[in-house]
Amino acid sequence: MNVRSFIIFRCHHFYDNRLPAVKSRLCHLKTFFIFVGTIINLMNILKTLLLTSIVLLLCHAVPAQKGEFYEIKVYTISSVEQEKLVDEYLEKAYLPALHRAGIKAVGVFKPIEADTINFGKKVFVLTPFKSLDQFVSLPGILQKDQHYRAAGQPYIDAVYTNPPFARLESILLKAFKDMPFMEVPKFATPAHERIYELRSYEGHTEKISKNKIHMFNEGGEIVLFKKLEFNAVFYGEVLAGSHMPNLMYMTTFADRASRDAHWKSFVNAPEWKAMSSLPEYQHNMLRMDIYLLHPASYSDI
Repeated sequence: MNVRSFIIFRCHHFYDNRLPAVKSRLCHLKTFFIFVGTIINLMNILKTLLLTSIVLLLCHAVPAQKGEFYEIKVYTISSVEQEKLVDEYLEKAYLPALHRAGIKAVGVFKPIEADTINFGKKVFVLTPFKSLDQFVSLPGILQKDQHYRAAGQPYIDAVYTNPPFARLESILLKAFKDMPFMEVPKFATPAHERIYELRSYEGHTEKISKNKIHMFNEGGEIVLFKKLEFNAVFYGEVLAGSHMPNLMYMTTFADRASRDAHWKSFVNAPEWKAMSSLPEYQHNMLRMDIYLLHPASYSDI
C-alpha cells in the first residue's frame, strides 16, 4: 500500500468510527431543542392562564356599576335679570361643557305659570352621573375648560352686589335598583305644553323612608307607573340634601290634561289599591312636595 492509499484508508476509517457518535450527538441536540421548545410553550400557556386569572379576580374585586347617580341643582332667583343670567350660563356654558365631559343628557326645568308660588322663582337642573367619581371630578374638569370659563364669564365672575341667584341648592341622589338608569321621554307636543312632574316624598325616619323606597321597588309601584305609561325619567334616593330622609322622582306627560288623566288612572288602579292597603306600607310618608315643570327650550330632556 502506497502512502496515498494509506492516507485515504485512514480517513475513511476515522469517519466510519466517528459518524455514529456525531449522529448520536445530533439526535441529543435535536431532543434538547425540542425539550426547550416545549418548556417555552408551557411558559406561554402558564403566562396566559395567569393573566386570565388576574383579569377574573379584578372583575370580581371591582363590581360592575349597578346604577346612576343624579344631581338636582335648584336655583332660587328673585328677578328677571337673575333668571336671564342663569339661563345664558346654563345654555351657553354649563350644558355644552357637560356635553364635552361626556354627559349628554342634562335637563333644565322651570315651574309652570299656574304655580303661583314658584313660577319665575325656581330653575331645576338635572344631571346624571355614571359614578360618584364622575360627580366629584366635574368641578375640576370645568375649571380646566377654557370654553366654559369664557362662555360663562358673566355668571362665574359675578360680583357680590349683583349675584346671579338668591340661593343654590344641590341634591345628590342614587338611582333606584328597579330603574337604575335615566330615560329620556319623547313627545310630539311643544316643550311649553309638556309637563315634567318632580315629586319629593319625605319620611319620618330613615327606616320609614326605606320602606317607601321598598314600596317602589319590591312593592311594584315602579312597575305600575310603567304599565300606565307615566314616562318616568328617574327614581332616586336622596343621599345629600336639605329635606332628608326622602326620595325623589320625575314623571312626564304630553300636557296638563294627560297628566291629570294619568294620575286618575293610577289612584283607581287595582294594583295601587291592593298595594297601598298592605299593612307593611302604612304611614310611610311624612310630607309630599310636587313641582309641575316645563322644560327649558335648551334642555336635553
